[in-house]
Amino acid sequence: MINVIEVNNLVKKYEDFAAVDGVTFDVRKGEIFGLLGENGAGKTTTLEIIEGLRRLTSGTVKVLGEDVSLGCSDRIRENIGVQLQSSAYYNFLTLKEILNLFGGFYKNSISSDELLNMVDLKFKEKSLVKDLSGGQRQRFSIIASLVNDPEIVFLDEPTTGLDPIARRSLWDLIVKIKSQGKTVIITTHYMEEAEVLCDRIAIMDKGKILRIGETHKLIEGTKKPYKISFVVDKDNKGEFVLKLEKYGQIQNLAGKSNHFEMHLKSQSDVNKSVEIIHKLNPESLTVGRASLEDLFVELTGKRVEE
Repeated sequence: MINVIEVNNLVKKYEDFAAVDGVTFDVRKGEIFGLLGENGAGKTTTLEIIEGLRRLTSGTVKVLGEDVSLGCSDRIRENIGVQLQSSAYYNFLTLKEILNLFGGFYKNSISSDELLNMVDLKFKEKSLVKDLSGGQRQRFSIIASLVNDPEIVFLDEPTTGLDPIARRSLWDLIVKIKSQGKTVIITTHYMEEAEVLCDRIAIMDKGKILRIGETHKLIEGTKKPYKISFVVDKDNKGEFVLKLEKYGQIQNLAGKSNHFEMHLKSQSDVNKSVEIIHKLNPESLTVGRASLEDLFVELTGKRVEE
């Protein structure tokens, strides 16, 4: 497959602190690629170097075959769209006026009407950005990055702070962008978001990439790929817990005394554990696979907190 972005041994230092420490990855044409990690992992710094907004300390970065180490050429600027983590717009221009202004900066552009219709904001075309809801503001921020009809779209934490409904609406928009043949590179600390959207991900922590690959294959490669969740309400559950510990790691879920979660290595361990759990007459029992969050905890020893 064609690589539209190639990052090799990228380092960004601030005095003695390495915000990005020897990062290497590529992004393929037409995929959604995710940089996943907690705040401070180096995701945004990596993205801003690729976008030409920051200078690297060492390493190489190529976008559409061109080295951007010393900045982006006009060709690159014409073919990338950037949605920053925090965007500021003129507070005296309407949505339509902002899009028309941005479109005037490029040789080729998409009409403001088409962009606003894409995210159901045509009825807000005469509104100011400050008058939009959080979800509307994020949708507008994304279409503002599409005004030049770019080949590559950069989205930095696009759904942070949104409620679940608005977040899923943004997911649909990102999938729609991909369906147009564009390449999307996204940063996020939402595990479910990365698992649902991304074809491939790079898990980052402390400026390094810990694991990279197709999302489902990374999950399948966890040390304990099976998971059991169950709720019991018995006084003697302690002795059953001791029996279950022979087959996998067990813990109370979210501090609830009757809600347990197990992580197991094999199907055989799952079968034996389920037999024991059934004797407890559980109120609920769910058997499934590990998640991206389980992999992240395995690699880093911590969970990403919102």
